[in-house]
Amino acid sequence: MWAEFFLNPFVVAFGGFLLGVLLASSRHRIAARTVTKDRDPRDARIRAQDAELSIARKNGEELKSDVERLNEELKEILPGIESRDKTITEQQATIEQLRSDLASSVKKTRELRAELANRATENVHAEAKIREVETELSIVQASTDLISTGVLNYIDDDDDTLASEDKVSVY
Repeated sequence: MWAEFFLNPFVVAFGGFLLGVLLASSRHRIAARTVTKDRDPRDARIRAQDAELSIARKNGEELKSDVERLNEELKEILPGIESRDKTITEQQATIEQLRSDLASSVKKTRELRAELANRATENVHAEAKIREVETELSIVQASTDLISTGVLNYIDDDDDTLASEDKVSVY
């Protein structure tokens, strides 16, 4: 009975299968012990490079989003910058015009000061001449007063018609 049982093809197949599983598992255990000791260094390098590639991709995506965000901010800021540039240009033109106006005003002021100094000098000379004329006028007035009162007598030398100022006598 046992002989018939072991000759049954199903039992033989099942026994063969069971024997194969046992041999494969024992071989796998032995190989796993040796494989863990003798790992290929290229596998570790490949895993490290895969990790670096994954990190680089994430960083690249973050940088792309940052670039897009910065481009959008640039598009928002650009009109403000252009208006500031325009304002600065206008202000520089105004400054240049004011500088030229200031230079012109300074030149005119210097010319007016020079003219005023000349007029002041002329005024001082005129006042001095007026004083001289007033002094001469007061002298002439005093002389005429003295003549009219008869205090001054003119002496005639050679001619009776000519009176000399050098020979004036006062009584």
